[in-house]
Amino acid sequence: MENLKLTVEANTISLDLADKMMEAARAKAKEMGINFSIAIVDRVGNLKEFAVMDGAPVLSAEVAQNKAFSAAAYNRATHEWYDRIKDDPPLLHGIVHTPRLVTFGGGYPIKLGDELIGGIGVSGGHYSHDMEVCQAALSVLENLEIKNA
Repeated sequence: MENLKLTVEANTISLDLADKMMEAARAKAKEMGINFSIAIVDRVGNLKEFAVMDGAPVLSAEVAQNKAFSAAAYNRATHEWYDRIKDDPPLLHGIVHTPRLVTFGGGYPIKLGDELIGGIGVSGGHYSHDMEVCQAALSVLENLEIKNA
């Protein structure tokens, strides 16, 4: 009988790390003076942390969760999609009908080294503002890696 590998181990974001990232994201949002919805998911897209700041646009709650899911599910930042699909009409007109896929900025995979452990999505401002809040949260990883080095 063939020797088959039956399982694969995979790391995922801890609640402690998601808490620290959420703190950083909310601090950046307050500094910017914009009310956002912020979602952090594990590596398969399950919600770990979620906050809707007072006054955030109603639709931003769902969009933030979908950005986080998109980033984790495809292991790519959501803003990278547009350049990939803009010159490919079948893909451009087909992929946008994929449930939960977001093709504009504000969603990033969360990685430790090269390993995907989750995703973050932010919505409530222009997508460039959403991206700034994501970057603030992701900077927590850089600080942790420096401490662990």
